[in-house]
Amino acid sequence: MSQHEDGAELSFMPMQVADLDSVLEIESISHIHPWTKGNFSDSLAAGHWAYCIRPASGSSGGQGNAKSSTQGTYLAPEALWAYCILYPAVDELHLLNITVSPKLRKLGLGARMMVAIEGVAIQQNMPRIILEVRPSNIPAVSLYQSLGYEEIGVRKDYYPANPETGKREDAIVMAKSIKLTA
Repeated sequence: MSQHEDGAELSFMPMQVADLDSVLEIESISHIHPWTKGNFSDSLAAGHWAYCIRPASGSSGGQGNAKSSTQGTYLAPEALWAYCILYPAVDELHLLNITVSPKLRKLGLGARMMVAIEGVAIQQNMPRIILEVRPSNIPAVSLYQSLGYEEIGVRKDYYPANPETGKREDAIVMAKSIKLTA
C-alpha cells in the first residue's frame, strides 16, 4: 500500500479474471487501441504481474459506518482507480500497461503507481524498468522523465494505425536503472 498526502491509501491487489469488466471499462475509454479482454486474460494466464489499484478499506478518513458513506463513490473499496501489467524478465521489469481512470487523472496516482512499481523491482532484485510510450502522450512522457526515465530508443511504427490519421505511431522506449541494495 502507498500513503497519499491527504491520508488516502492505495491498495495494490493482484488482478483477477473477475476484475476484467471493470478494467475494460477504463481501458476502452483511455486508449486509441485498447487492450481486449483476451489481451488481459492472456497476460494473467502467462503469469504477468497484474495489479488493480483501489482505495484501501477505510481510506475515506471517516469513523464508524464508512462503508455506507462511500458506497458508490470513488472511495468505495470496490472502486477501480487504476491498473498495471508488468512483465518480469531476467534482469528487468517491463511495464506493459499502466492506466488511471480518466476521472482520477492529474491527482498524482500515476506517479504513486510508478514509485510502487520501482518498489516491486527492488523487492524482486531487478535493476531496470523498461517501457514504451507514444510520443503523442505528452503527459505520460513528462511523468516518466520527471521520475528519471530516459529515452533509450525508438520502435518504428510500433502502435497500430490511428483511426483519425490512418498512420502508425512510433514508440519511445524509456528505461530507468533501479538502485538495488547490496
